Amino acid sequence: MRALRSYLADTRGAAALEFGLVLSMLTLPMLSVIDIGIYTYDKMQLQNAAQMGSQSVWATCTTDATWPVTKYCSAAQTAITSAAQTTSLGTNVTVSTTVEGYYCVDGNGVPQPIGSTGTFASPLTATAPTSCGSGTWTSKKPADYISVTAAYTYTPVFSGISVASLLTPSLTSTSTIPVK
Repeated sequence: MRALRSYLADTRGAAALEFGLVLSMLTLPMLSVIDIGIYTYDKMQLQNAAQMGSQSVWATCTTDATWPVTKYCSAAQTAITSAAQTTSLGTNVTVSTTVEGYYCVDGNGVPQPIGSTGTFASPLTATAPTSCGSGTWTSKKPADYISVTAAYTYTPVFSGISVASLLTPSLTSTSTIPVK
């Protein structure tokens, strides 16, 4: 009985046990913060990839003879894919869609499609509409725009442990810019 009392009264190692308990409670949130940080970084890199893909059209299809690019610039799709894969995500980025069309910019600065649009599989063949029509447009004449959508699948570093495992793994980002 005396040995049991002395064993229960002995406090050596209690600090180490408390440290272990507190450390395990702090580790899971820290792993989640790290995973969410990587998820956010990858999402920003994907946005950058889509923007770089759409901007590559300017450098590749520079003459009027290559417009609309979906019809006359055969190197455009390769340039878009190559540019999108120059981020830190590399070849894990895929260009899921590339659309060229005539757009007018609305009062909020968002391009809105006008007339027919095409994709690289179905080239834009219609001539540009002469006006944006009625509405609150910041531009009165439609412009030729390229819209590039890039996709990436995120894999959590601490799968099943962190909150990032609950986030949508399929990420997409679209960049729409005027090309002419």
